[in-house]
Amino acid sequence: MNSAGEDRLARRLGTGDAVVIGLSSMVGAGVFAAFAPAAAAAGSGLLLGLAVAGLVAWCNATASAQLAAQYPTSGGTYVYGRERLGPWPGFLAGWSFVIGKTASCAAMALTFAAYAAPPGWERPFAALAVLALAAVNYAGVTRTAALARAVVAVVVVVLLLAVGVGAGTAGGGGQQLVPGDLSWSGVLQSAGLLFFAFAGYARVATLGEEVRDPERAIPRAILAALGLALVLYALVAGMLLLALGPERLAASTAPVAEAVAGTWLAPLARVAAALAALGALLALLAGIGRTSLAMARNGDLPRWLSAVHPRFRVPHRAEVVLAVVVAVLVLLVDLREAIGFSSFGVLLYYTVANAAALTQPPERRRFPRALQVLGVAGCLALVATLPVTAVVGGAVVLVAGAAYRAVVQRSRPGQEGRGRRVTRR
Repeated sequence: MNSAGEDRLARRLGTGDAVVIGLSSMVGAGVFAAFAPAAAAAGSGLLLGLAVAGLVAWCNATASAQLAAQYPTSGGTYVYGRERLGPWPGFLAGWSFVIGKTASCAAMALTFAAYAAPPGWERPFAALAVLALAAVNYAGVTRTAALARAVVAVVVVVLLLAVGVGAGTAGGGGQQLVPGDLSWSGVLQSAGLLFFAFAGYARVATLGEEVRDPERAIPRAILAALGLALVLYALVAGMLLLALGPERLAASTAPVAEAVAGTWLAPLARVAAALAALGALLALLAGIGRTSLAMARNGDLPRWLSAVHPRFRVPHRAEVVLAVVVAVLVLLVDLREAIGFSSFGVLLYYTVANAAALTQPPERRRFPRALQVLGVAGCLALVATLPVTAVVGGAVVLVAGAAYRAVVQRSRPGQEGRGRRVTRR
């Protein structure tokens, strides 16, 4: 039998590693997948939608940072919900994260294949990418951080070059940045879709058991990753509106590449898009595996998923199952539908995070309570603006997971409260 220490993950990540993992998650998702459907919803109000999404994400980030400093273990808001609110809110947060981010994995794999695969081979290439990156994660979290660092360096440089080249070749003038016939419902829906792109900072919290000096490193890494991503998004969104206009942007499947088409940067933009999607997929797989580990430890998922590899110190069974599920999904799902479904799950996840942070005592607080109140209200408002199919589909899967847990708990009387080790104060 393994000792308690042998069941724990190793603390091998520094603050810089954690920032890179969070940033790699956001850059791939936001720049190369979410701007087009967001522009279809908001039109020239895209930048307003980005501002709303950024504000809600900042509220959520402060809640996650504050909670992660108190509970530096794997699982993120699944753990925080259990500790501060009870087992059921924790389960709903964890299940929302798993289903939403599994959809995100499929979206990122398909984005990679759209840029890298020969025509007609996109789905097989996407499945192979999932399996290959799952193997990287299996070999240990330091390899995950090293690969994420290389991907982020290339992608950020190319995106900054694209901002300069795309804006320089734009012929529409600054009026493209000024909202015309503004629809606030469209702006809010675009914010909900863009929130898909901001959720990468959560990956830092889910890796809390593997970060050195977590009480200091995790809050700093979460806020730093989000701040850097927000600045980059604003620059790229402005360039896309200038270069393509809202109508062309809404219809584009590869907006950054289209904005620099015909220039020396076009081939590099396609390479960067593929790398960014791979970087996001890599960090997503790592984060979901750790949340699944935490849920399995508490019996909310099958307990055999809680095994930690004796050599690589990773939740290897959870990562293998996840890789198989995502590889199957990429053979079946559509990219844009996956974005809405993912946003539904992630917004509910952060609703629980903000509610949990509200219960923390004064000595554990780092930010005003008003930010958590605004975070709860903002998350729920953005959920209500998502496409109906995303909300209905997400609700069905959420209810199915809750029904499963209810059946399991009924068969294990007396187990319900074991995961909660603290009380609200």
